[in-house]
Amino acid sequence: MLIKYFKYLSNSVFVKNVAVVMSGTAVAQLIGLALSPIISRLFTPSDFGIFGSFNAVLLVICAGVTLQYSQALMLPKEDTNAANVFLISIVSVLFITIIVILAVCIAPVKLLSLLKAQDGYWLLWFFTLGTFLRGANQAFQAWCIRQKAFAITSISRVLRGISANVSQIGLGIFSAGGTGLVAGSVFADGLATLNLACQVFKKDFLLIRQAVNWKKMKKLAIEYRDFPLFSSPQNILNALSQGLPILLLGYYYGIAVAGLYAFGVRILQAPMGFVLVALRQVLFQKASETHNHGGKLFPLYLKTTGGLFAMAIIPSVILFIWAPSIFSLIFGSKWYEAGVYARWLILWLTLLFCNLPSTLFAAILRQQRNLFFYEVVILLSRTFALVAGGLLLSAKGTIILFSVVGCLLNIFYIFWIGCLVKKHTDISTIK
Repeated sequence: MLIKYFKYLSNSVFVKNVAVVMSGTAVAQLIGLALSPIISRLFTPSDFGIFGSFNAVLLVICAGVTLQYSQALMLPKEDTNAANVFLISIVSVLFITIIVILAVCIAPVKLLSLLKAQDGYWLLWFFTLGTFLRGANQAFQAWCIRQKAFAITSISRVLRGISANVSQIGLGIFSAGGTGLVAGSVFADGLATLNLACQVFKKDFLLIRQAVNWKKMKKLAIEYRDFPLFSSPQNILNALSQGLPILLLGYYYGIAVAGLYAFGVRILQAPMGFVLVALRQVLFQKASETHNHGGKLFPLYLKTTGGLFAMAIIPSVILFIWAPSIFSLIFGSKWYEAGVYARWLILWLTLLFCNLPSTLFAAILRQQRNLFFYEVVILLSRTFALVAGGLLLSAKGTIILFSVVGCLLNIFYIFWIGCLVKKHTDISTIK
């Protein structure tokens, strides 16, 4: 029985596609983890605080940079329509980038105050460059996923992982501080995006050029308007709630505490990303294809969600018990407290790891409107936990409260979307 199961897996196109993307993700993540002990000794918690604040703000901007048309790109049945949606997402990136440039020119002081960086005007121009690069990256990756060009996205991820870590180490040797971390990250985004663009235009330039139709672009922009109207704000709210801990911990406890939190999350999310990046690309393509052909979604939802939980449970228990000692041993004694934070953050991050199928299936079922209101609840809950903790608790107590709230919200989210997927499957079966 077991042999037949493994034989089935070895012949599964879905599993093979996951393996292709996962191999590239694995190389990138392993490089990052292997070099983390060096990076942790070249930079201080305060440096990571500035880097974390930069990423938190940039993440919010980039969450809506394509107006989520990059997600809608997966849904059209014809490639010509998908090509026009791809171009809509590129236009959106250019539009948002111009808005960011104007914001940097008009309110530089307010933006700098978010970063706790007194002399960092250079950071603001990295926002504009980072916004364009990450937005373009989202659009090109979405096109590659639709075309099942998973090897291209895998290579791009490896390139980004290597260039980011190597450049950060090089800049860290010269005591570049938070500047080095930010510059290395943006430089890596640029290389990865350029690689994707070259591959996409080399393979599909004629298809995209011949498909361009401004009237069709306008029609499709209206047809998929629920993505910019609901999915994009929902994504921005999600990014804001993800970045909020760094900004509020820095406000209440100082930039060093924010840096310890940011480093802890960075280390915990590295192995998570190894699985999730691969699964996100392949599962979204597979689920969209299944949905377009009238297949059953609920069995796929159960298998992927259950598989993620089974994969996460043992590492989560180990980290909950020994995280402080592991962090201190591998990254240096100054990161012991980051391990203490990581011990409690694992409660939230484990459930966050398991909710990826929920997010993808909700998009396929066009639940953007409901997800927007759910993200409002998440943002309010996390803000309350962080503000109440900042006023009444220690940094550790605030992080524990934040993690428990996140854990409970993710449990509800997984069951809620699961019920919607089952209902949809039951209706499809009756038809």
